[in-house]
Formats: sequence, C-alpha cells, structure tokens
Amino acid sequence: MIIGIGTDIAEVLRIAKSLEKKGFREKVFSRNEIIYCETKTNKAENYAARFAAKEALFKALGTGWRGGLAFNEVEVVNDELGKPSIQLIGETARIIEKRNIKSIHVSLSHIKETAIATVMLEG
Repeated sequence: MIIGIGTDIAEVLRIAKSLEKKGFREKVFSRNEIIYCETKTNKAENYAARFAAKEALFKALGTGWRGGLAFNEVEVVNDELGKPSIQLIGETARIIEKRNIKSIHVSLSHIKETAIATVMLEG
C-alpha cells in the first residue's frame, strides 16, 4: 500500500551558494554523500539532487522537516549500477519504522540549473 508520495525541485545555483556557507554541507548531508558528491564533475548538481530527495521524503511523510527528522539522517546512496536508494539512521529511521513503512523508492534527475526527486513510501 502506498503511504505517501513526495516530489521536490532544487535550484542548483542556490545549493551551490549554500555549500559555500560554513557547516551547511555537514548539517544537510551524510559523510558518504559528501564523499560521493565531491568525486563528481558537477558537484552542485549531485548535492542538489540529494537535497531534493530529502525534501521529497519529508513531503511524502506529510510532516515537512519537523518532529525529530534530520536532513543528515537521510542518506541517498547508489548501487553499483547507479540506482539511487535512501538509507535512514537515528530518529528519522525510528519515525519511519513507527509508521510501518517497508519500502522507500526514489528517483533523481538533474541538469545544469535544476534537480528533481520523487520519493514513494510503501507500507
């Protein structure tokens, strides 16, 4: 059963400017996401796609960014073929578990100016 669907669009330039601010990267992204994005030619596009995925997850939950949810507890990872998935830790993982969510599906796309993500939650 589908529990929620969320979509978010992020402006790459806005994320690029935010990345210049002290502490933003660590507040929003996991260590693994930072390592991944820093290896890419278009770093800001990859960060923006991950930012959009986190926002899309919060929208799919219907909560927004509140109630114990944390951006850096939502980690977008890619398998060996590049398919993205979401892994959760901390309070964010506990909230998902309490809601009986069994699967999280994510789709990412980005171009020079924008990044988009859609997240679907199944229970």
